[in-house]
Amino acid sequence: MSAAATRRLTTAQALVRFLAAQYTERDGVRHRLIAGTWGIFGHGNVAGLGQALVEYREAMPYHQGRNEQAMVHAAVGHARHLNRLSAQAVTTSIGPGATNLVTGAALATVNRLPVLLLPGDYFASHAADPLLQQLEHPVEADVSVNDALRPVSRYFDRITRPEALLTSALNAVRVLSDPAETGAVTLALPQDVQAQAYDWPEEFFADRVWRVRRPAPDPVELAEAVRAIRAAARPLIVAGGGVHHSEAEPALQALVDATGIPVASTQAGKGALRHDHPADLGGIGHTGTVVSDALARTADLVIGVGTRYSDFTTASGTLFQHPGVRFLNLNITAFDAHKLAAATLVCDARSGLAALTEALAGHRVDAAYETEYRTGRARWEEAVEGAFRADDDSAVPTQTQVLGALDTVVGDEDVVINAAGSLPGDLHKLWRARSPRQYHLEYGYSCMGYEIPAALGVQQAAPDTPVWALVGDGTYLMNPTEIVTAVQENLPVKLVLVQNHGYASIGGLSESVGAERFGTDYRHRVADGSFTGAPLPVDLAANAASLGMDVLRAKTVRELREALSTARAATRPTCVYVETAPAGTALPAEAWWDVPVAEVSAREAATRARAAYERAVADRRRHL
Repeated sequence: MSAAATRRLTTAQALVRFLAAQYTERDGVRHRLIAGTWGIFGHGNVAGLGQALVEYREAMPYHQGRNEQAMVHAAVGHARHLNRLSAQAVTTSIGPGATNLVTGAALATVNRLPVLLLPGDYFASHAADPLLQQLEHPVEADVSVNDALRPVSRYFDRITRPEALLTSALNAVRVLSDPAETGAVTLALPQDVQAQAYDWPEEFFADRVWRVRRPAPDPVELAEAVRAIRAAARPLIVAGGGVHHSEAEPALQALVDATGIPVASTQAGKGALRHDHPADLGGIGHTGTVVSDALARTADLVIGVGTRYSDFTTASGTLFQHPGVRFLNLNITAFDAHKLAAATLVCDARSGLAALTEALAGHRVDAAYETEYRTGRARWEEAVEGAFRADDDSAVPTQTQVLGALDTVVGDEDVVINAAGSLPGDLHKLWRARSPRQYHLEYGYSCMGYEIPAALGVQQAAPDTPVWALVGDGTYLMNPTEIVTAVQENLPVKLVLVQNHGYASIGGLSESVGAERFGTDYRHRVADGSFTGAPLPVDLAANAASLGMDVLRAKTVRELREALSTARAATRPTCVYVETAPAGTALPAEAWWDVPVAEVSAREAATRARAAYERAVADRRRHL
């Protein structure tokens, strides 16, 4: 190979240069695939990727994280907001830095969102053996802690020679940019290989465009889908996250406007229709609305668009109760399309919806069905107003009144981020999504600690957009450290910190399954070993301030509205801290969720819960 055709770089330098030249393109619009790299440096990456990122800092933006899991969450938030067309990389040291990636990788893969993981690894040469932080397996010398990332990665490779990167890097980017395959991608990088020099072909560093396909539906599948829809008396669309990833919201609205078919949404799909569209029924399933779940029980055809049908959506197999109910799934992955023994339409969501609209020309659901669901959604809107309304502005707000106050402050462009806890249930039922990207809930993996770092990733993706992270006290205590990064990079995220002295969601679940809220309160331990004493003297607002945020304390509904307005206008990271009134969610679940209860117990609470469980599980159906 001639010198003119090669460039001598270390493996780490070559990887950074390669990643900086990768692009996606969809509908003629180009995006940089790897928009930046998050990193915490230590043993295993400081002298390899650390040096390379310094060498090429103008080509590859770097973001300093504080927790490895949180860096992945930030990258996932960035990718989701940009409809998977742009992603970020995350580099860590070997050992605990690498294993801290596992939860974030699982979240990314479960949610079908791209993130590139670059953990350090042991010496490929075994020159230093055993190595600090090396896992010594007695019979498999090539195993390292990074192998824990294999089951949660969509592509995994360990780069044991520099030239191995030539094919692995291309495969990694292929998976990241493929809407049917994407998720976490891991390239484990032995620290000696990172620093080794190699004569790289110049073509490796050329700009490369990965076109994101919009596969059209198969004509036979399309014809069968049209026949099924025309034959259905009570069809219902379940919109999932794939609607957003495909930017198919206008196509969905066109189909709905033409046919009158109503739309219920999963946590990932909420906002697929604007909240005030007459066919939008809101959330579906265990955290769904009354009108959505009522129609789901009587639907004879369920049309899933870009959804993977989790147990929350299906109410653990108890929601869709029509005797002859059938399923039609439009999904870019055959794996998800075939769920619930459905007829399939394996294609891009936008392409498939447009084809259905054209093929269904002249078809519309019965007027009585439209009247039924429109009347139901009007009644539900009254319930939302009641949950949001505060009759006394001087009172301590409930959690749903916190959402009501935020509802009065946000604009169409704002993004509201949340994950695990009691807030996702209230948000799924009550939030009025004004735009496709406003409602950002991570509920595929239901991961506490996602909200704050994800807000950073979204803020990087949309610098001029107000970004809100809604965080309960339980979540905050798990992962607040990325506040420091927000301050460091002057990312003006808005944190709404809700203090209710415990795990509200899991506490309610604990009570319902006979576990008596054990271990779910943040209170002093008393003589019998339970946590039922006075609340702990913990000041989370002071903690947020100590990490560099501006903090606004709100004690009443009026003060809360004022603080939220101030935070929205703020140009630096700002926290609104509010202690809520000790009230549960205003609107109970409309559908069941399977959490098995102790079959035998000496405690009355568990015995009662088991009897209720057996009544509920009797309604489960296997859709075959």
